Amino acid sequence: MNRVKIFCLIVAAGLSLIACSPSKQSEQSEASEAINAENMSVSDTRPNILIIMADDLGFSDISPFGSEVNTPSLEQLAQSGLTLTNFHTHTMCTPTRAMLFTGVNNHTVGVGTMAAEQRGEQKGAPGYEAFVRHDATLISELLQESGYQTYITGKWDLGGRKDDSLLPHRRGFDRSFILVEGSADNFRNFPALAELDSVNYRLDGQQYELNDDFYSTEAYASKMIEFIENGDPNKPFFGFLSLTAPHYPLQARDKDIEKYRGIYDAGYQAIAQSRVAKMKSMGLIAEDLVPAPSHEAFKTWDQLIEKEKQFEARRMEVYAAMIDAMDQAIGQVLDKLRDIRKYDNTLIIFMSDNGPEGANPLDWAEYYNEWALNSFDLSLENLGRPLSYAWTGPSWAQVSSAPFRMFKGFTYDGGTRVPTLLSWPEGINREQPIVDTFMHVLDLPKTFLSLAGIEHPGTESQGFANRKLEGKLLTPVFADNSASVYTDDDYVIWEMLDRRAVRKSNWKLVWTNKPWGKGIGQWELYNLELDPAEQLDVSNEYPLLVSELEAAWHDYVARNQLVLLPDGVDMRWTNIVTHFDYTPMPKKYLEEDLSKESTND
Repeated sequence: MNRVKIFCLIVAAGLSLIACSPSKQSEQSEASEAINAENMSVSDTRPNILIIMADDLGFSDISPFGSEVNTPSLEQLAQSGLTLTNFHTHTMCTPTRAMLFTGVNNHTVGVGTMAAEQRGEQKGAPGYEAFVRHDATLISELLQESGYQTYITGKWDLGGRKDDSLLPHRRGFDRSFILVEGSADNFRNFPALAELDSVNYRLDGQQYELNDDFYSTEAYASKMIEFIENGDPNKPFFGFLSLTAPHYPLQARDKDIEKYRGIYDAGYQAIAQSRVAKMKSMGLIAEDLVPAPSHEAFKTWDQLIEKEKQFEARRMEVYAAMIDAMDQAIGQVLDKLRDIRKYDNTLIIFMSDNGPEGANPLDWAEYYNEWALNSFDLSLENLGRPLSYAWTGPSWAQVSSAPFRMFKGFTYDGGTRVPTLLSWPEGINREQPIVDTFMHVLDLPKTFLSLAGIEHPGTESQGFANRKLEGKLLTPVFADNSASVYTDDDYVIWEMLDRRAVRKSNWKLVWTNKPWGKGIGQWELYNLELDPAEQLDVSNEYPLLVSELEAAWHDYVARNQLVLLPDGVDMRWTNIVTHFDYTPMPKKYLEEDLSKESTND
């Protein structure tokens, strides 16, 4: 039987097949077996689905998006599929993952805020649990029930530290090897956050002891290969390879770090300019696009002392090495799919969970410095190696999100627009492989379930249980790469830690705290068609449009039962840059190298 098939399914009122790319029509299988409505079993010829998610990877951090970092496996993925240049997530990891697994906005499934960030009436309020609620249906559960083999390896971060019923093996995954928490040391079982006394690795729900040669990226990819290899070859699989690279702490093997020795000595602006120029030459961004500058709060390369430059260059060498190692691991997974002849019929999505990390964790609280000094070797000589603790910082994060504004934690595009690749040789047309139509992470669950022939059980448009799927089907783009997914009348809305945005077509309304934006209680308006780097606030010129988009925001608040603080009251801004006095090196080393005068400067 010809296995080439394209299930370009669109859900309107039920499921129906639509015509696919003319170039693929002759290859369609005549065997699109009917769904058994009673037990939801469907044909085993349905496509496999593999999501590969990087952690805090910026828009320009991989070579298919203009980076100097060597990522040949991702280049091959791009060559067999589509490069999505306008794909958006949430501003932080947990809400993105919550939406990816539920197909419903983060506020209605329990991730209205991050863990330990509940304020005032948010404490104990439905939707602010900071984990995915028990009454939220996960697509892994639906796919498992329909006959898919379901696998997850890597970061979980959706609950289960104190409640095993929230762990993947109880939420629709047949096999799981996970880090329960959101981040950890990459070489050992040790937390990456001072407020955690431990981190937990679980294999199919059971505590797992790491081996002496453990490195997170390699381990997660190896387990995914093992799960796929040992699965039933006659059944489709759904896999989620959830990497913790290049999230801090920046750590990599020496062999990978050495590849990038000296490359970042040129500094922030030179690397950013090179990446933007390459993106333009590749047709990823417009020739006339003027990239967003780094915020004035952060030092330029020329303002750094020599020791600071050494720390900054070294940390970016390690960051690049983590991405390189990630690409090597992904290559092994893709090679396995080719070896077992499943690559062509696997829908593969590579993406980041949000924009790049710009925070300095040691700025969050004074006890972080003491914890880090007692738990790690923070010296320049050890940076990136076992027992090190390093981060990229805001200036490199702005390079990583180039050409867009800001980074993780912000509702500007630098925080939500991520590098995304989509491959499915048997199911997509590649006449125009660079796709710039707006897409959102909520579109993926709807698309996956449609391709699998599964109807989502949600019936309600409000409340917390039985919520309907949100987002749009991406299948029209598989057939026609120039197709639009969203209409000019659709609204897309973000909120996390009281930073907000409302997007309609090419217009975007943004609300951000000072000094990064206009301030709490004041909206900014951007025309993304003319100003994709969000530099020119035109809110005063279009008051009626501001009112319309603000009304959409208030409607979202009411429908999804958001609990907001009074205007003018700042949240405690964690996981983001909060200080003007950011330094690229631990204060211990700064004090050793700077005089009092230069410190004041």
